[in-house]
Amino acid sequence: MKEEIKINGNTLINLGFAPDSWFRAAIAHVNENQLEGEAMLQYLEQFKSGPVIDLHENAVPFKLNIKGDNEHEEKNIASVIATMNEVMRTPTVVGGALMPDACPTGPVGTIPVVGVVVAKNAIHPGMHSADICCSVMLSDFGKVEPKLILDAAHSITHFGGGGRERDQQFRFPADLLASFEGNEFLNSKEMIQIARAHLGTQGDGNHFLFVGVSKKTGNTMMITHHGSRGVGAKLFTQAMATAEKFRKKLSPATLSQNAWIPFDTAEGQEYWKALQIIRTWTKQNHICIHNAASAKAGAMVENRFWNEHNFVFKVGDLFYHAKGATPLNEKFMPDITGPRLIPLNMAEPVLIVEGASTENNLGFAPHGAGRNLSRGQHRKSKSEQTVEAVFYKETNGLDVRFFSNEIDITELPSAYKNAASVRSQMDEFGLGTVIDEVLPYGCIMAGNWEKNAPWKVKARKKRAERENANKK
Repeated sequence: MKEEIKINGNTLINLGFAPDSWFRAAIAHVNENQLEGEAMLQYLEQFKSGPVIDLHENAVPFKLNIKGDNEHEEKNIASVIATMNEVMRTPTVVGGALMPDACPTGPVGTIPVVGVVVAKNAIHPGMHSADICCSVMLSDFGKVEPKLILDAAHSITHFGGGGRERDQQFRFPADLLASFEGNEFLNSKEMIQIARAHLGTQGDGNHFLFVGVSKKTGNTMMITHHGSRGVGAKLFTQAMATAEKFRKKLSPATLSQNAWIPFDTAEGQEYWKALQIIRTWTKQNHICIHNAASAKAGAMVENRFWNEHNFVFKVGDLFYHAKGATPLNEKFMPDITGPRLIPLNMAEPVLIVEGASTENNLGFAPHGAGRNLSRGQHRKSKSEQTVEAVFYKETNGLDVRFFSNEIDITELPSAYKNAASVRSQMDEFGLGTVIDEVLPYGCIMAGNWEKNAPWKVKARKKRAERENANKK
């Protein structure tokens, strides 16, 4: 009787393979089929890694649609170009562009905010960032008082951390739930719970609910701005871990933030599907808020359209990673229903734009006014004034509200680039044509929601109790 052959992980390691997820299935196959010698080596050939992929020797050229009007902007542009040059050495990259509202974020070699990077047959999670599908939606309410819409929206929306309590949650569409359950990246119990709780929420930072009046028609319009919340952030974490595994095998010289998932792998196919599901979830997130505000105000929606500005778009084997860039070309948006939206700041109009692809813009436009200073730098620049004084000066005449009742000075107009300069550069570089403007009436933002967050209130209470006890 022939002696049964058994191999294990050490056998594969001794053959030169690095431990990997395929080990278990391969070992089982070899042992079940009693493969040995040349037959075993032929079977294992499929698991050999290809040659290591080096960085581009020189940065792939990219289109620069930005110029500086002052010292702060010149410094910002220099930083943006330096980091983009490193991004463009990533092996998969074949093209890119920067918009007028670009600003650096993270270590050198990280795609700037409002950067566009085109990669071949590769999805780079770090290039669409954790706020997957950050997007804007507009509802046109016709000739309705703006205050009616803003008050109604304030009563039904949700800003800040966490999600809605169970009795305040919106219905999770059955077909969307089935999509989550059928995707390997999204089907965990925790992921689905987050998706349920965060539906109809807007987060914090620069996310907003804006109400204004169309310059062209005089109609009242509501615009929301937010991304995929906790569910997108959790997907991003998984995707970066998956991409890192590929980076270590395919291109160790690539910066970790620029790791990629090859599209022609099982992981790549599944992640692409996950991104489309998250896109659907995020659009539904907007719809929940808009429909609830409409019902609360008793006002009919006459028109509605939306667009993302933080996503990755596929055209053939090219993947356009837009980190905060607004898609102009209809090929990027299969469900296009209207023009695109470009918000600037709470005291400026939201621009309604149309446009087409050019050699310079690669099919994209800016997504807002951008920043020249970090939040900390901006806060420091206003330190000689009270927060209330800055708020009054910059929002006078507008109905600006912070959901937490705590002003976030880093979201006031002076925190952003000059809106007129951004608009001027849009015209100069051919980055979309403004066809209407939503003139500001008021807006809602999260504000400094952490100041009185439950855990901070609890900590302050405990600290006060300890201090009182020490005084006795």
